[in-house]
Amino acid sequence: MLDAASRLFYERGVQAVGMDALREAAGVSLKRIYGLYPSKEALVEAALIAREQGVLAELSSRSGAAAAPAQQILALFDLLGEWFVAPGYRGCAYLNAFGELGESAPRVAGVVRRHKRAWRDLLAERVAEAGGSPRLADQLALLINGAMTSAALGDPRAVAADARAVAEVLLQQGISGP
Repeated sequence: MLDAASRLFYERGVQAVGMDALREAAGVSLKRIYGLYPSKEALVEAALIAREQGVLAELSSRSGAAAAPAQQILALFDLLGEWFVAPGYRGCAYLNAFGELGESAPRVAGVVRRHKRAWRDLLAERVAEAGGSPRLADQLALLINGAMTSAALGDPRAVAADARAVAEVLLQQGISGP
């Protein structure tokens, strides 16, 4: 159910996906869906939480594979570049959901904020290990969120390359040592 919901919400948008489409895609009855998720907001929240586990695991794995902390951060930008060119890339699922629902769905907004904090916290850990300041982590998080949106609207390869290049400059200026 959550995989189908996550896929449909990402492909079509939260508002455009009706419960009948979800029922058909998941192969379950409406009664079962509403038994598990009493509202569409609850289903969106659960789908984002389920998606988050995979995203954060991939981020940790990718950034942890590089030796030097600065390289760990750049590895995240390499991963973004892979995401941007993947078929069907439509930007950040979390920002998309927030863009559609905003504060009218406070539980979804909470999941989005927590997810973005998790990204920022991972960056903050890597930046601190590299000798940089929390401000640098904020700047990199801003760059990542902007790149996610820009890649959905423009040339994803160019956006990925530009974002990585800007990250390199920020890291060169913001850390003490290689």
